[in-house]
Amino acid sequence: MDLRMMAFDSPLFSVLQHLHDAGDDSDKSVSYPSRTYARDAKAMAVTAADVKESPNSYAFIVDMPGVKSGDIKVQVEDDNVVVISGERKREEEKEGAKYLRMERRVGKFMRKFALPENANTDKISAVCQDGVLTVTVEKLQPPEPKKPKTIEVKIA
Repeated sequence: MDLRMMAFDSPLFSVLQHLHDAGDDSDKSVSYPSRTYARDAKAMAVTAADVKESPNSYAFIVDMPGVKSGDIKVQVEDDNVVVISGERKREEEKEGAKYLRMERRVGKFMRKFALPENANTDKISAVCQDGVLTVTVEKLQPPEPKKPKTIEVKIA
């Protein structure tokens, strides 16, 4: 339907007409985010974390109240990205009890952290204590400076 034929010829209606026509196109050249991407983005957005650097390591600290350690996964991707993921599951309702209010978040969570070049991905530890996950990545020792090489000068 062309809105201009009905005496609607303003710029606003022109934009609306364009949007309406775009919906009719069977051309799928417009790329929308996948459901997986949208789910991962949402999971990352709601997972708060602190990152701390000490002289010998980096620490990633994430609050995880009520999450069992078996529901937490810590991985290294591409040799320089730490991925912390998991799922907080809803408690099963007991017979005769019902929720009046549910404010605690349930569902999947995930965070990705790019590691600096001096991170030692072979020395990573993860500890969950009192609902707080701490992932520690040790730093590589800085290379020792090369000593200058002395070359003997011969007399010809």
